[in-house]
Amino acid sequence: MNETEFKYYRQTRRAVVKIGSRALTEKNGLNLGLIGSMAGQISRLWENGVEVILVSSGALAAGMKKVGLSERPDEIPKRQAAAAVGQAGLIMEYEKAFESHGRKVAQVLLTGSDLNSRKRYLNARNTIHTLLSWKIVPIINENDTVAVDEIKFGDNDNLSAMIAMLMDADILINLTDTDGLHTRDPRQGDAELIPTVEKITPKIEKLAGAMPGSLGAGGMSAKIKAAKKLASAAVPMTIANAFEQDILRKLFSGQKRGTFFVPKIKKLASRKCWIAYSTKPKGAVTIDEGAARAIIERGKSLLPSGVTGVMGNFNVGAPVEFATGENRTLGVGLVNYSSAHIQKIMGLKTGVIADILGSKPYDEVIHRDNLVITDEC
Repeated sequence: MNETEFKYYRQTRRAVVKIGSRALTEKNGLNLGLIGSMAGQISRLWENGVEVILVSSGALAAGMKKVGLSERPDEIPKRQAAAAVGQAGLIMEYEKAFESHGRKVAQVLLTGSDLNSRKRYLNARNTIHTLLSWKIVPIINENDTVAVDEIKFGDNDNLSAMIAMLMDADILINLTDTDGLHTRDPRQGDAELIPTVEKITPKIEKLAGAMPGSLGAGGMSAKIKAAKKLASAAVPMTIANAFEQDILRKLFSGQKRGTFFVPKIKKLASRKCWIAYSTKPKGAVTIDEGAARAIIERGKSLLPSGVTGVMGNFNVGAPVEFATGENRTLGVGLVNYSSAHIQKIMGLKTGVIADILGSKPYDEVIHRDNLVITDEC
């Protein structure tokens, strides 16, 4: 590990550790040996002054084994039911493993909508902050039992990145069943480990591909997407092998392991990270080239005069994409007006808004402070 990479580990006071389903499960259910090992390694990090938040997959896979399912069910209710069965056993094993090291744990189950709502996003942040202040290890998983979207284990790669940004973590360590990112699928042989990724390029994304296993659905591609999000928040990420003995100790002692993703130096503000990565766009507006240049080159807000079209139905405060007429998406922002009102004032000067709508709460359709340009991410 070079000095620059080791600096991130030396300066880490809060880390997110994510363990994937393929590492946590084996033929007969949960990999209790790995759970015990991770509990010991994480407890030692706490003793050394590093707060650790654990993002754990494994509920659906464990539930499938427990109820005798050999393959992931196609029906969402069956997957949700299996996850409910597995989650109980998963947290119980973590509780026993950490208790042997004198440390308490707490289960935190989240859905995408929890992070999509700014209020719930901040509530989750405050709850996890409180657990850390009590020196309790938060164990976070997607709430598969009530999730309305299709369940994908790759989502926990995304979730771990969101948690790292939510909690201002210094690093994310993504533990899986492989040594890191390779020049090709390591299962096919003749693959070389890529020790450091300075920038996530289309070539790197292509290398990752999509290599899901029987119990996961995200593979390396989902991990690369997570690293790309974190880079915008100036948070580094390492992909490493969960099965290597004392992997966390080795990383924090400066030994080179896995693939290290170098973050950007300039950090995207936490609110803009939330807008860019936690919100789900409810619609879109098209804008003219003049408005596009004003936003991108001069850091201006989006005014109604620059809007040329509205797609979808949305309310005030909704996250909305903005794009040029060539359908080139430029970014996303929180709108000050509903879709119905934007349709009435688009293309007009701000001075006539009150005449059209009866009032003018804002000059801007999207204020600069509430928008994120794609190139910033």
